[in-house]
Amino acid sequence: MEEFDVLKIASPPKRQRLEKPPGVTPIRVWWEYVGVIGLMHLFALYAFWPWLFSWTGVVSVFVGHHLFGMFGMTVGYHRLLTHRSFQCPLWLEHTFAILGVCCLQDTPARWVATHRVHHQHSDEQEDPHTPLVNFFWSQVGWLMVKDRNFGKMAHLDRYARDVVRDPLYLWLERGQNGLLVFVAHAFVIYLIGGAIGYFTGGWSEAWRMSWSLLIWGVFVRTVFVWHITWAVNSLTHMFGYRSYQTSDDSRNNWLIGLLSHGEGWHNNHHALPTAAAHGRRWWELDLSYRVICSLEAVGLAWNVARPDQKLATKARA
Repeated sequence: MEEFDVLKIASPPKRQRLEKPPGVTPIRVWWEYVGVIGLMHLFALYAFWPWLFSWTGVVSVFVGHHLFGMFGMTVGYHRLLTHRSFQCPLWLEHTFAILGVCCLQDTPARWVATHRVHHQHSDEQEDPHTPLVNFFWSQVGWLMVKDRNFGKMAHLDRYARDVVRDPLYLWLERGQNGLLVFVAHAFVIYLIGGAIGYFTGGWSEAWRMSWSLLIWGVFVRTVFVWHITWAVNSLTHMFGYRSYQTSDDSRNNWLIGLLSHGEGWHNNHHALPTAAAHGRRWWELDLSYRVICSLEAVGLAWNVARPDQKLATKARA
């Protein structure tokens, strides 16, 4: 991977607080989202019930964080669908997208449209989740209110036309099909837990392990991936170092970089949004980019967009 000299850039001048995006006023609580977010956190707390503890469940959180969080969200939703940082076979793209749906972070088209708006208006009032409103808004508050400018087909056609023209992604937009995919994957994980329990301890253990894997492998994992994703929206616009002179407050945050498979090198990303690599230096571990390179090595990815020295110089100007 190409490496560049990191230019030590002073933090931008302290910005004034911003009002919430104009599309959310007057405030209308999105009770469906509030309910789902609240219930997922509530069910995740069952992990503290000793009867539901299992090392298999704990391992499933980390496996799911990589399988659904990395392959689905960072590689699929973000670098492939949103920024088209590489190309791959359609069946593989759809696989990544379905894994992303299993993170319960909205449908591919809606996620892509929201993130593209974020890049177009980063740390401006139109940014859906800038922390310049406040930290809570950036972390989760923006999800709990309705924005009249988002979610409509006209909005998706403007910001995610390349996504919604795909029949699978259009199907996911209809009704509650995206939610049904999430429920189906949760049921599969429940059955896997039951099978593991049955072969290790009979029917009683099958009952316990099915619920253990559901709580840990679905609810705890989903909440964990949520907060890592949300931290990219909030913390990487608040804390960290800047390698590029960008017009927003994006920063490289080492903690979020490690927890999010490379998404925390956010200043690098905002300087060159279409680059598949977010890490630039040896310490900026970017596991998602390594996955893309591995796919490229076996012929399952091509046209991988790599950082370009000229673009990097332009971004710093």
